[in-house]
Amino acid sequence: MKRLLKWIIPVLAIFFTASCQSKSKAENNQKAQIDADKAEIVAKTTPQDLEQYETAYFASGCFWCVEVIFENVKGVAEVISGYAGGTEENPTYEEVSYGKTTHAEAVEVYYDPKIITFTELVQVFFGSHDPTTLNRQGPDRGPQYRSIAFYKSETERKIIQAYIKALTDNMVYDRPIVTEVAPFTIFYKAEDYHQDYERRNPDNPYIRNISIPRYNRFKKNFAEYLKENAH
Repeated sequence: MKRLLKWIIPVLAIFFTASCQSKSKAENNQKAQIDADKAEIVAKTTPQDLEQYETAYFASGCFWCVEVIFENVKGVAEVISGYAGGTEENPTYEEVSYGKTTHAEAVEVYYDPKIITFTELVQVFFGSHDPTTLNRQGPDRGPQYRSIAFYKSETERKIIQAYIKALTDNMVYDRPIVTEVAPFTIFYKAEDYHQDYERRNPDNPYIRNISIPRYNRFKKNFAEYLKENAH
């Protein structure tokens, strides 16, 4: 695997015994403890606050991991965990995480294009996961964890495909990139207890062993994209 310019840096997947799918039963026990957190999330941002921002949509494994990465990127105002890429209406976490829908765990990114561009968000996306693993990211397996870069315009589609071509032409990866490039249709917000999950559950084993190491690898390679107060 070759290294290119600083903006094309491969990130290898890691493999742990924990998984995003297997954690769901344990996490259901925490729902009763997060009423205060729900209120905090609602108060943090309102739809009116976010109207001034552009949106981008990505899927690259467990949304707990993806959310914390994008939330620490400069120019990003908010990141929402949810479901996209499928056809079923109003999917639930239990349905998606156990592969009972055609959706993938995804994130909705609200960003200021004056600070960070869509092209740079695509770089963040590819630089923070392994796009060569089909229907898998780290320990999480199944099409619900597949890699998808969504586009809302022809310009965005060309940006994504051009970046994939650059990665491929320069043989950054030893295996073909399997990321889907798909038109954006609809995004379903995940249940409240999934929002800001890493921040509210720092001692969760999955967070400690999967999410934080993944974020730290990204942080090491893309320090120039991080907010000043990034943790």
